[in-house]
Amino acid sequence: MASTACFLHHIAPSVRGRVQSARAPTKPALVICKAEKSSAEEEQSSGLSRRLALTLLVGAAAVGTKVSPADAAYGEAANVFGKPKANTDFLPYNGDGFKLLVPSKWNPSREVEYPGQVLRYEDNFDSNSNVTVTVTSTDKKSIADYGSPEEFLSKVDYLLGKQAYSGKTDSEGGFDKDAVATANILESATPVVGGKQFYSLSVLTRTADGDEGGKHQLINAVVSDGKLYICKVQAGDKRWFKGARRFVESTASSFSLA
Repeated sequence: MASTACFLHHIAPSVRGRVQSARAPTKPALVICKAEKSSAEEEQSSGLSRRLALTLLVGAAAVGTKVSPADAAYGEAANVFGKPKANTDFLPYNGDGFKLLVPSKWNPSREVEYPGQVLRYEDNFDSNSNVTVTVTSTDKKSIADYGSPEEFLSKVDYLLGKQAYSGKTDSEGGFDKDAVATANILESATPVVGGKQFYSLSVLTRTADGDEGGKHQLINAVVSDGKLYICKVQAGDKRWFKGARRFVESTASSFSLA
């Protein structure tokens, strides 16, 4: 609170002897007022100024910064944690007349297993996990002209591997007599994609030596423009249950005509 200090300066008239009958006029009293602020009020005023300056600064920043609704919201849908990361587990492959997704950790292989093979990728750590695509000429107009999915598989059974052993064996361990390998169709389907009928088969093959406990092989086939397209993706049974299944199934289901 401001206090006012007033200093009164009186200029008294000089008296010589007796008072004369006619008094000289006296000067009026001069009043000088000086306003002073107390230290408490100065602190209060200084604090108010700082708060006002801060308010103006924040207001200017808010006006200068454009806040989008997505930034202002919360959660994954609001994208406050940045853009979703792209799926780096697979890489797209565009072939001549077909396309698919290949696991990013699989490398191209020069090994040629089947007639008409145009693509082969295999796992960096296990060549038993691989994908192949074959393209061969055919006089069929549709995959259905090969018969049922099971009949079609019997016509391309070379995809499952031929039995090299030709000796005599007893019927045991789930194998037929004189056989050291077996193939079981676990599932089959006939989906129509883009107006074209596909055959999809899931096959489990096993050998007498018990290597990898068998192999899971997913086969997709389609006929288009006088060509038979076959995509086969496989992994050993042990790796299948240790995470390879996701890569094999995703690659097989991504196969389609271009």
